[in-house]
Amino acid sequence: MKWSVFLVILIAIGAGVFYVTRDSAPESVVVTNFQECVEAGNPVMESYPRQCNHEGENFVEEIGNELEKSDLIRITSPRPNEEITSPLTITGEARGYWYFEASFPIVLTDWDGRIIAEGYATAQDDWMTEEFVPFEAELTFTADTSVSKRGTLILKKDNPSGLPEHDDALEFPVYFK
Repeated sequence: MKWSVFLVILIAIGAGVFYVTRDSAPESVVVTNFQECVEAGNPVMESYPRQCNHEGENFVEEIGNELEKSDLIRITSPRPNEEITSPLTITGEARGYWYFEASFPIVLTDWDGRIIAEGYATAQDDWMTEEFVPFEAELTFTADTSVSKRGTLILKKDNPSGLPEHDDALEFPVYFK
């Protein structure tokens, strides 16, 4: 009889411990992209682009096509994934043939691809060269951040011919503050 009472008490204690620890155990965090990986507290490798590892899966920070276009156009400010505010000053350098008549178009879109600002970058030096020429632009915009704070900055190669084979662009994500 003593053993049966002892056994019932032991089972009750075991069930209680299981119940308490089951509820206090950390929930499994679902990670599907770089930002979620960082927010889950995982370490970030300081490479470019940055990388984050969660439970053996590697996530790479989205930086647009900046690396592929680095021999044509380079952006100084803002950088990919930077938080931006209006008015936005854009600086960098582009090869002379990226310009036409010392300028090229710039577009800012919201998370859904809707254009929220357009303007032109202007050369800050002689653009009649194949070398890099500094540029500057300013965009004024209003972003609806109620759905998403993410947008895309697009710096288009000027294409006065209108032929699609001469189109080119540097595109990268930005976040609205």
